[in-house]
Amino acid sequence: MTEADALNALLPIIILLALGIATAIASRAVRLSPIVGYIALGLALRGGGVPAVFGTGVIALLAEVGVMFLLFDVGLHFSLKQIREQASDIFAFGPLQVLFATAALALVGMAFGLTLPAAALAGAILALSSTAVVVRLIAERHQQGCPVGMTATSILIFQDVAAIFLLIIAGSLQNGSPVAMVAVFALGKAVLAFGVAVIAAHLLIKPLLVLVAGSHNEEVFTAAAVLIALAAGWATGQIGLSLTLGAFLGGLTLSETPYRAVIQSEVTPFRGLLLGFFFIYVGFSLDPAILAQHWFMVIAVATLLVGVKILTNIAASRVFRWSVAGSTQLGFLLSQGSEFAFVILGLPVVRAIVGQSQSSILVAAVALSMAATPNLAEFGRSLAGYMRRRSQRLADAELTPRKLMAPVIIIGMGRIGRALADALIHFDVSYVAIERDLRRLREAIADGYDATFGDAGDIRLWESVDLHQRKISVLTAPDLAVQTWASALVAVQYPDLKRFAVVSDAAEGDGFKALGLTVIVENGKLPGAEIAAAVLTELGRSQSEIDAWMRQQQERNSDRSTLAAVAA
Repeated sequence: MTEADALNALLPIIILLALGIATAIASRAVRLSPIVGYIALGLALRGGGVPAVFGTGVIALLAEVGVMFLLFDVGLHFSLKQIREQASDIFAFGPLQVLFATAALALVGMAFGLTLPAAALAGAILALSSTAVVVRLIAERHQQGCPVGMTATSILIFQDVAAIFLLIIAGSLQNGSPVAMVAVFALGKAVLAFGVAVIAAHLLIKPLLVLVAGSHNEEVFTAAAVLIALAAGWATGQIGLSLTLGAFLGGLTLSETPYRAVIQSEVTPFRGLLLGFFFIYVGFSLDPAILAQHWFMVIAVATLLVGVKILTNIAASRVFRWSVAGSTQLGFLLSQGSEFAFVILGLPVVRAIVGQSQSSILVAAVALSMAATPNLAEFGRSLAGYMRRRSQRLADAELTPRKLMAPVIIIGMGRIGRALADALIHFDVSYVAIERDLRRLREAIADGYDATFGDAGDIRLWESVDLHQRKISVLTAPDLAVQTWASALVAVQYPDLKRFAVVSDAAEGDGFKALGLTVIVENGKLPGAEIAAAVLTELGRSQSEIDAWMRQQQERNSDRSTLAAVAA
């Protein structure tokens, strides 16, 4: 490649980055979601006659990779244990929601003159919701741990799998292959891909991450995270399945490893950047001529699409005994069309069945519904809150987290960290621990502690370990130099977080007190007892309970000392 070729290749990306930054800033300034701004930017680029400069290939590739990283990140959040716990949402709620929406939208399509096959196909395509939009909204609102966020994510996972089968069915129509045979074959390949992913995680990926972590090289960890996300998508693409399915499986197999948090912190910047390109591509895919000629029809179809999906989503939620308020909130959140609609409706065989003009109108309507989602979801949330206040039901089941976020995060799993974890386990308090030393990490995990790899001084890790949802953080071996610059930032971003620092003498603690941390001085007689008592008191445990536990620990420590003396 010549220097001129390199400059020509770089120009579209540089311009897109600059325009994307400007769009994000402008969107926030006028209190709009950046999603809306990105879609408008893509439409403006298309309408401004710049396809020759950018080329759909550049934007399309970046958009595809962005969705891959999104699904990889979803997989990191969605462990095999969670799949078992939320099996009813994935394998029952999800199918029912798609079935209700497909049937209703197919009837609407037939009322507008589509044939039954065309209406059924269009209904199935439009029944899907946007993973890219909804997951981003859930993350922005920190709703990953609440029932609305968890159920929406479960439904989207089912929909992503359903979208893959729709693509396969559309391909079989184009090739003239029997639909049932192709679908069964695809299901077999998906199951095989899942099995291979689990085996590869144990035999290849985990050993690789141990080597990478041992190198203490952040750049290598970043490269490894990107490699796993892209390679997993490429592998499933090679066997005729979706790239996004592979990316999701790649994240899923890493979700229960101690490296999940640090991998997520490495991937998140790529995901956010590339998803911006995805939404630009959504706007870029729209045909300005169709919009200008049929703008009223596009708005009408988008409105009808959103309205029907809200009603069918509410109906499906009510079947699963959600309250009216919770069903309404979930219904609005999942009311848009899916990014897969752009792909499926772009296939020649699908356009031939649905109709060229109708397909273009549907694509534009789906894009409009995605752009309106942030505002629609916020309206649905406010409406649900009004319903709860009106009915005085402020404790609906879907407002109570199915699994409360561990309130305590322990930084460092040495002697003090382990003692604190033992105390929390005794009082049935959930916790999560971060340890950057590989030997201590392996030993802690082997001994049954809930520990993950990472450096708490890395700002990127804070979001990955859900620091905003923790009540207490405990630095068992604090570094004053790190805390000097980190404390001010933590105090601003996480003002409700109670921070403890464990030190060996009062003089050492003065520097941490000046930074706003609560200092606990270890006396050495009973390791971890002082910090455990302080944390348990902060969590509301009674003094009598804490005193009883302390006496129990002292007795055990005395017994161990006696046995050691006898043995000597």
